[in-house]
Amino acid sequence: MLYIRRTTGDHKGRPYEVGDAVTPSANQRTANAATRVVGIVANPASGKDVRRLTARASVFDNQEKAAIVRRCLAGIAAQQGRGQTAQEDSRIAVLVRYLPDSHNIVASAAGQTHIAATPLDIEASGTATDTRAAAKALKGAAAVITLGGDGTNRAFVQGWLDAPLIPLSTGTNNAFPHMQEATAAGFAAALVAHGDVPLAAVSERAKVIHVAIEAEPDDLALIDAVATTDRFLGARAIVDPRTWIMAVLTRADPAAVGMTGVAGFAMPLAASCDSGVLIEFAAAGRPARRVLHAPVAPGYFADVTVAATRSVALNAPVHLQGPATLAFDGERERTLKPGQRATFTMRRDGPHVISVRRALAHAATAGRLSAECTRPAPMTPSNSTGD
Repeated sequence: MLYIRRTTGDHKGRPYEVGDAVTPSANQRTANAATRVVGIVANPASGKDVRRLTARASVFDNQEKAAIVRRCLAGIAAQQGRGQTAQEDSRIAVLVRYLPDSHNIVASAAGQTHIAATPLDIEASGTATDTRAAAKALKGAAAVITLGGDGTNRAFVQGWLDAPLIPLSTGTNNAFPHMQEATAAGFAAALVAHGDVPLAAVSERAKVIHVAIEAEPDDLALIDAVATTDRFLGARAIVDPRTWIMAVLTRADPAAVGMTGVAGFAMPLAASCDSGVLIEFAAAGRPARRVLHAPVAPGYFADVTVAATRSVALNAPVHLQGPATLAFDGERERTLKPGQRATFTMRRDGPHVISVRRALAHAATAGRLSAECTRPAPMTPSNSTGD
């Protein structure tokens, strides 16, 4: 890990720039490694899946992702240069470590800033394995900014369940990450990393659907776990309600698009509620109780026949027997053979999702975003002594 020395300026209104990188001693690395790192994980594949063909989803290109990363780095640099104490004035930890990718999203963005960002020692494969490996490598970081969709964040949480996350949305009809200004996100991440705001005060623990599959490795979902009659994983996206068997969800938002929006039309539920939603679909042969005309993908509505909906308590198991294909957070991932069992259990043991707004408000209220002005007052007629 590297550290940054601030070469000019301070937090009292004078200019600053982030300057030379220096190598810390072993003791400094031990003291700072767990609390001074901000990770950045940008998924080059997010925002480009089949829903651009089957629906009207927008394309999110990698140039825009690089621009988002640059704004994140600007926010981090601004916090680095403030210097909260005399010790921090002379030496401030480099906050950034990132997942290298084939499109050099973070590397190209960092090359246009004064931030010394270092790549993780991961050989990019262009698959979700990279994100899981990055999560494991970043364990102990004070905050991690992810750029991607529900699937990107699911892969990250598979590698680090209780990570402190700021998830920025760059995918399709996302429920877990949000669209928010990256400049503020970078500043908030740095506030948490420097200890200016306590993580517990500005974050909420996310719910996770833990999936136990008979005789196979476990899995998980952050937003929804869906069983379908599809025979193959194929293009992964689930957009045909005629194939849906059941869905377990951590939230149900009628203003969203996709499975969480469908569930929101039937039984709205906030992410903050300590329960979940179970929907059983009539397409699986059950008698229909109602029909929802809901947005199953961006710009695409379909009729969804529902047999039953009910609340699911935390830690209460939901059982399913194959055959079925299982989709997690919008993508088909696993298959159940005939008679093979799966159990879905929801727990609030997931990532600490940092609220950018709460972090900045907490810091402002505590006086961490301002300092007394030490400059001489400007000359005015009342304090001048001229003729």
